[in-house]
Amino acid sequence: MEFASNQVDHYNAPHSFGLVLAGKTRIEERHIQQMTTQIRLKQRRRTASVFSNRSETPLRALAVTLSQTARAALTEPYLLTIEHHAIELPRLPKTFDGFRVVHLSDIHHSPFTSREQIERAVETANRLKPDIIALTGDYISHDRRYAAPCAELLGRLRARYGVFAVLGNHDHWTDAALITDLFRAEGITVLVNEGMRFELGDEAFWLAGVDDTMVGLEDLSLALAGAKENEMKLLLAHNPIILRRAARAHVDLVLSGHTHGGQVKLRSEQSASGRPRRRLLRGLGRQGETQIYVTRGLGTVVLPIRYGCPPEVSLLELRRPA
Repeated sequence: MEFASNQVDHYNAPHSFGLVLAGKTRIEERHIQQMTTQIRLKQRRRTASVFSNRSETPLRALAVTLSQTARAALTEPYLLTIEHHAIELPRLPKTFDGFRVVHLSDIHHSPFTSREQIERAVETANRLKPDIIALTGDYISHDRRYAAPCAELLGRLRARYGVFAVLGNHDHWTDAALITDLFRAEGITVLVNEGMRFELGDEAFWLAGVDDTMVGLEDLSLALAGAKENEMKLLLAHNPIILRRAARAHVDLVLSGHTHGGQVKLRSEQSASGRPRRRLLRGLGRQGETQIYVTRGLGTVVLPIRYGCPPEVSLLELRRPA
């Protein structure tokens, strides 16, 4: 069962360069990994003991397995992880080599995603000391009462050069204008089919954001208007389905969310033939010379569960090729 259905061609399997953390963040991440490992080991031992007991029936064994899986699925939304990827970009200016981008998406502040969960993600993001923070949509689900608290929490994000955001489909389905106004009041730059030249010294790249594709408001050409032909382009887009169009527009890197990583992952990353699956649900992918990173996001929809897709704070380190 996977909730996302975007189709993207030429997918490369996500490639993690490991976690690079410091201080409390390293300790917390190690503790989370140990907890997750212990939970899974206990589940396997319990399942094995059921099958080794001849008095147990297959139906009883199935019930135990399902119960353990359900318990894990209800626990996983609280197991925040940090994904650190180094992304090589040939057109990245020398000044930006090592530029740190923290990427957050799909907060879905609601009864399913509490204030405490968002506060933890914000604190984790700030401890990573990013140069910029990118927010890629779906901040609330269906209730506009959560807009102001979500904006206030995300207003606590701190980055050296600012916080930049685009909207998602759930934001539009609820109240896009309200969310935009609240975010801007908190000092968050909301990019609505627009871009800007991000300059450090004598060098720069083009930072752009598009409105949501699902509601029919995406305008990539407008977001890239003003960019130089050979300039590196970083695009924020809630829905990763934009990848093909971004590749045709010579965007270097796209940051997206929307998929929740599938939210419930029951299948392998590869098909029966051994090839990567064509749906880009999570991690780092590519279309031609354009790369994309799709985060698993923080919140949940439909049901407050995750399985094999824990919430993430993404730390993306932009690098020039060696």
